[in-house]
Amino acid sequence: MKKSMIITVFIAVTSFLISVQAQARNFEMFSLDYDGCYDRPTEDNNSFVVDSHIHFQPFGGKAIPFDEMLGFLQKEGIYFANVYGIGQKLPADSPCGYYLDCPGTTVTPSITNDFVNASNIANRLPDKMPKNLHLTLSMSFTNLVEPETIVPQIQLLDREFPGMFKWMGEINVVKQAIFPNGHFAASAIEIAQWYDFMRILEKRNMPVSFHCDLGNDKEKTKYLPLMEQILKTYPGNIIVWHHLGLSKELANFNPKEHIDILKTLLDKHPNLYLDISWNVLYKYYFKDKMKREFYIEFFNNYSKRILPGTDFLASEKKTYEDYKNEVSENSYILQFLNDEAFRNIALGQNYFNILALPYKAPEICEKTELD
Repeated sequence: MKKSMIITVFIAVTSFLISVQAQARNFEMFSLDYDGCYDRPTEDNNSFVVDSHIHFQPFGGKAIPFDEMLGFLQKEGIYFANVYGIGQKLPADSPCGYYLDCPGTTVTPSITNDFVNASNIANRLPDKMPKNLHLTLSMSFTNLVEPETIVPQIQLLDREFPGMFKWMGEINVVKQAIFPNGHFAASAIEIAQWYDFMRILEKRNMPVSFHCDLGNDKEKTKYLPLMEQILKTYPGNIIVWHHLGLSKELANFNPKEHIDILKTLLDKHPNLYLDISWNVLYKYYFKDKMKREFYIEFFNNYSKRILPGTDFLASEKKTYEDYKNEVSENSYILQFLNDEAFRNIALGQNYFNILALPYKAPEICEKTELD
């Protein structure tokens, strides 16, 4: 047999064995005993399997029915998700479903949506929850400018839903978009008074997710000192900083300068993680090839510190197509990452590690000459 023919046969057999080993994406491939691999070139869905940032309750009005929302996740191949409420809710008698529709209407933190989310899950346990979906329940009531109210409400949720809450967030340190709705930034004095509830979270190894705008287009790093103070004051807490600190108000930040800030904080604070949810990042940063290249390199180098998600808001006015589009936009940059980063971020290894979940991201299939 000619040497060229032997090589061709060898490659064909190798490719066949790899294709047999690599299965179409499914929940079972994230079990601890799965010995196959994830084949990126042939896998149709290169989006994330973890939506670590999704709001099952809206700012106002009715939510997408719980089971319907679970159906959205399943259709998109999302197997793991954080069940957030919402950091601030509009008044119950408000006709608005979104804060931008009602400037001047006050939004306030509320524990109501946490009760709704927990009840939705509790009422379906153990037999009525999908077998191919793992949900992590998150407390979202927290009013950071009234620290004295936080521990009693944690204790209330503990009594009503013992052992069910494993995360806290999304909670707002500063969110400029809702300044017209009565929100204002937490102060350095208030941050220093978080010790009691942050200690509870630390003892439970419970992550806490903060929305903390880095700044705005006029003052790029105006609020950076707040995040620096949080990290310095509570080094034992697992802290997730949402949206890389970016927002609509900071749509024009030099990527290199931005990433230098993030690197400095990550290097200094080993319990800090970054969330890359919200399509604002896609529209203003990742969609642009020149900007995107900076973030690709950054994510590859710091791939163990990044969590994916959509920041989807489950208002009844939204549809499956809306969720599908948000998954697509928020997953866009993942296709450009190297295999290690893709496994850690998109396939959920970072998420499993943070929560000590009994799951494991599959290894990426080795490339052949035919790939």
